[in-house]
Amino acid sequence: MEETYVVDTSVIIEKAVSRLIKEEKIKGKILVPRAVLGELEHQANQGQEIGFLGLEELQELQVLARKGVIELSFVGNRPTAMQIKYAKEGGEIDALIKELAYENGATLITADRVQSASAKAYGLKVEFLRLKSISEKLGIEEFFDEHTMSIHLKEGCYPLGKRGAPGNWKLEKVGDKILTPLQVQELAKEVVEAARLDQNSFVEISRKGSTVVQYRNYRVVIVRPPVSDGEEITVVRPIKKLNLEEYNLQESIASRLKTKARGVVVAGETGSGKSTFAQALAEDYVKLGLITKTVESPRDLDLSDNITQYSKNFTSSEEIHDILFLSRPDNVIFDEIRDTPDFKLFTDLRLSGGNALGVLHAASAIDAVQRFIGRLDVGMIPSVLDTILFMEKGNLSKVLTLQMRVKVPAGMTESDLARPVVEVIDFTTNKAVYEIYSYGEETVVVPIEGQMKSNPLRELAAREVERVILEICSAADVEFISDNKAIVKVPESEIPYVIGKKGSRVSQLEEDLGISIDVQELDQHYYKKKKHK
Repeated sequence: MEETYVVDTSVIIEKAVSRLIKEEKIKGKILVPRAVLGELEHQANQGQEIGFLGLEELQELQVLARKGVIELSFVGNRPTAMQIKYAKEGGEIDALIKELAYENGATLITADRVQSASAKAYGLKVEFLRLKSISEKLGIEEFFDEHTMSIHLKEGCYPLGKRGAPGNWKLEKVGDKILTPLQVQELAKEVVEAARLDQNSFVEISRKGSTVVQYRNYRVVIVRPPVSDGEEITVVRPIKKLNLEEYNLQESIASRLKTKARGVVVAGETGSGKSTFAQALAEDYVKLGLITKTVESPRDLDLSDNITQYSKNFTSSEEIHDILFLSRPDNVIFDEIRDTPDFKLFTDLRLSGGNALGVLHAASAIDAVQRFIGRLDVGMIPSVLDTILFMEKGNLSKVLTLQMRVKVPAGMTESDLARPVVEVIDFTTNKAVYEIYSYGEETVVVPIEGQMKSNPLRELAAREVERVILEICSAADVEFISDNKAIVKVPESEIPYVIGKKGSRVSQLEEDLGISIDVQELDQHYYKKKKHK
């Protein structure tokens, strides 16, 4: 007596039924629930590759039925729109499939572990298929060589690839034939099918007009009409996995990243090497014995198994928030910060005392800070951000640090204009390059570096003021921040002498020189250098 089988959506999508039939592992009558057909039609109408894969498998089963290899029947009622909507969350369609298997005394074939366990509890005979990883090379991999960073496939165009390294690449043709819509669709379906079979791969996002797949170390973005004007696939892969030592960081910068920096942002333009640098930092944190976790969308960082990678696409920001606060990792890598909920999560992590490193797109180092303005009060910015790392062409090009001071902003002269000011400091030179403060109802970012260098008269005036100050001090550094105001830095021990009793000496200096003077502490390293001249 031939056995009767009921198949569910999972094995149809994986094209496992036709394979088992051809291998003569199952024979007899195949019952396909109309609920499965309805779910596949819905997925296909949404433009999801898994829907098309499932419909192709049903067409293959029809071919086998016409050849007399199997007997094929569609059974049961079509699912309602509500049942399709809650197919994943509520298991409505799975319940219909189990009912049909029970009514027909059939063996249920499934690749869904939950469906298998539920069916056994229901008293059904179950054939559970453990999917195997694929070993053959995919079509998209044929376009890559050892120097290819990414490939760009679109219908009606030649296949293109970026070859080289971040910041030093060329866009070249990687195929000599224009792609047809069908070819792009087939490549997309192959990727989705492979990701579902491979235990190290997964479909990260599946929407009506787009699908994001992480297939091994390839990040695949599939976009289709109506979101795009044609079938399109972009595939990105890391060229090289670097460790922190390979960046040849200055000792002071490396030391800050390992011991002092707690709110770090790695910024840069697309393809500048931000994520690669973040990967290197994450691995370095692990070497230091720190529990490190990542929040990604999608999960595409190539990290060791010691680092847990969370995906924002499979849960809410609130759940990620709870997981991180309850598990309390030493460091959280946030790749990448895009929208307001991301900025809020990063801020909460920092204000709770956690160490966080965020990756975000920015055209310049200061732009990374500006993306937080409007989402944070000015006074909170240094508590959330203390270090900005700006990447260019795969290298760390600039390091900025932030600190809060109460002072008169650069360019203003009246002492009653003093206010909280966030100073953005170039870590290499230890010079303030920007000031951030509230002006009326606005938050302004004012560049202060370069004003002296661009004005020869101010340089001449600074040298004259420095000459006068050096007559009463052992060392001095003078910087004009406007035409009538200068910052005079002297050794800490000599500040009271320069100011004088009740400000008498500095007032006399201001009157003699015709400028306003702000006396500040001179950096110790500069002081030692000045004394030895």
